[in-house]
Amino acid sequence: MGDAHRVGVVGLGVISRAYLDTLVGHPAVRVTAVADLDASRSAAVAAEVPGVEALTVEELLSSPDVDTVLNLTVPAAHAEIALGAISHGKNVYGEKPLAAGLAEAHTVMAAAAKAGVGVGCAPDTVLGTGVQTARAAVAAGRIGRPQFATAVMITPGHERWHPHPDFYYTAGGGPLLDMGPYYLSSLIHLLGPVRTVIGAAGRLRAERVIGSGPRAGERIPVEVDSHVSGVLEHVGGSLTTITTSFDGVATTATPIEVHGETGSLAVPDPNRFDGDVRLFALGDTQWRTLPPSAGYADGARGVGLLDFIAGDARAPRANGEIALHVLETMSALLRSSAEGRRIELTTSAEPPVPVPLTAAEEWRGAERDAD
Repeated sequence: MGDAHRVGVVGLGVISRAYLDTLVGHPAVRVTAVADLDASRSAAVAAEVPGVEALTVEELLSSPDVDTVLNLTVPAAHAEIALGAISHGKNVYGEKPLAAGLAEAHTVMAAAAKAGVGVGCAPDTVLGTGVQTARAAVAAGRIGRPQFATAVMITPGHERWHPHPDFYYTAGGGPLLDMGPYYLSSLIHLLGPVRTVIGAAGRLRAERVIGSGPRAGERIPVEVDSHVSGVLEHVGGSLTTITTSFDGVATTATPIEVHGETGSLAVPDPNRFDGDVRLFALGDTQWRTLPPSAGYADGARGVGLLDFIAGDARAPRANGEIALHVLETMSALLRSSAEGRRIELTTSAEPPVPVPLTAAEEWRGAERDAD
């Protein structure tokens, strides 16, 4: 483990458990430090995981025993923590979005370029067998030339299950900024970058009621749009219609469908690593499920960080450029809604190198499996 890449984790909320489950014990990684504004959280993790030190945020960002900072803070703190890590010459890999605002995201990317450090960003679910198998099918011409796509995410809101859902309804939150990165990152893998957008949005409720945990029954204000729809024009000419909402109860819509001249492709939930990819070819009479042909099998949160750490001359697949382009796309949709006009994007991001079909024991590390 002496040559393992050293990772420090900032932010020990709900999502941190999934990352720690993936990283702790992996032969390529050593989690050396954790930090949280709630010191009891970091102390609990340090007591549970051998070799992990509980530090303050400032101590972790400057620690000589950390190569990459895993930034799992709330969206409003993403840029601050990223810039702190970069200022100490550390790589940063963060939860989505890259930052709460586009200007902050540009600042992060510029600072990283100047410092010569790497920036990675979730979601890494798009590296699983679901989206990657769909991408391989599109690339192989299974649907012919792609024409258009639909992307739909409808839920009644995370306050029903999350004990502290406030950040979902403040700056950096909302259904688009929260769940949109999964869908938009997938669409970039499938159809390439976005050129222009047209958006419409609404805020249908002024407050939400927490449904679980110690604050159950407490009302919290809604400060962002809770329903966002739009049309994306991809550089290659395809069009995507997207809807993200915290204002519905349920939907029968397929999360993503890609339609081409000779076939239609149903893509599974991009918030998951796997799921059935289904093809309906022109002339067929029913949908056919395609066997997994690409992606990290049995993927889990943190596989994108492992990919980031293992990167060679290639750009990491869950990279900052895609995260920046996704954030601008989302920001442009909201701006288009507010201004009532089409918005042309200023950033772009090419789909990263595809993920070959990789067995779980391979990406998880043989040493870990032997334990």
